[in-house]
Amino acid sequence: MRRCETDFDGFAEALGASFRRYGFAVISDHGLDQAVIDGALARTRAFFALPDAVKRAYHIPGTGGARGYTPFGTEAAKDADTVDLKEFWHVGRDLPEDHPYRRYMPDNLWPTEIEGFHEYVGALYGALDDMGAKVLRAIARGLDLPLDFFADKVALGNSVLRLLHYPPVPADAPGVRAGAHEDINVITLLLGAEEAGLQVKDRDGQWLPINPPPGALVCNIGDMLQRLTNHVLPSTTHRVVNPAPERRGFSRYSTPFFLHFEPEYLIRTLPGCISAENPDRYPEPITADDYLQQRLREIRLL
Repeated sequence: MRRCETDFDGFAEALGASFRRYGFAVISDHGLDQAVIDGALARTRAFFALPDAVKRAYHIPGTGGARGYTPFGTEAAKDADTVDLKEFWHVGRDLPEDHPYRRYMPDNLWPTEIEGFHEYVGALYGALDDMGAKVLRAIARGLDLPLDFFADKVALGNSVLRLLHYPPVPADAPGVRAGAHEDINVITLLLGAEEAGLQVKDRDGQWLPINPPPGALVCNIGDMLQRLTNHVLPSTTHRVVNPAPERRGFSRYSTPFFLHFEPEYLIRTLPGCISAENPDRYPEPITADDYLQQRLREIRLL
């Protein structure tokens, strides 16, 4: 896909076409600093290699996994019978001491065992937050909205960077790395998905593998944006299947950035996305935080 800085109109057109058709897009020329990406992924691998007792010291029960470590086998796809075969770490937005949104966004945790973790993972959070704003400008163009329509709605959004580890999978594993699901948030930006397994469910019910080239950024629509646009932009079901037998002994790492609205933003269907052919599916608006809490309960994080 074209780089947004050099051909914004072409980028917006291609991105919008891919989102409307699949709910997903792959951005190969994203311009993110590879040194930051590599540094964050190296610290991700180092953290998940720590002893289980060390990792669990950073787990905070009752918070929905908002910050710090969530142990293996905790999260599950909505209505799934088995838990996902993964563990993860969450980093969120830092806020000033007296900011009113601190009641929605707790302080970050930073593992002291991994040198440079705060520096590189924090830098990756900022880079993906900035990249998300650029993608949203292109989405706004495709929806015939002002380019800065989303800016004040996500500037202090409850966005989360997830460092994901899918350990090696035994042949008799009771479940898959990530069950079929849709993302809760506005858009997701995914790095580090080179190891196979990500699949998207097409309109005909077929599962399509997503195999991005090395260094590419995978982007998909989340349920909050699907709701805001009355399904003009679909939040597509996706999953991470278990590896082929020859790859079962290898871990899979990725770093999805879940971009969220500000907690008190009222998600109300855009008038331009309502028509006789596409009547309003959501006549009752809901705040972003209320929607988030509802969904976290459904996936067993609360």
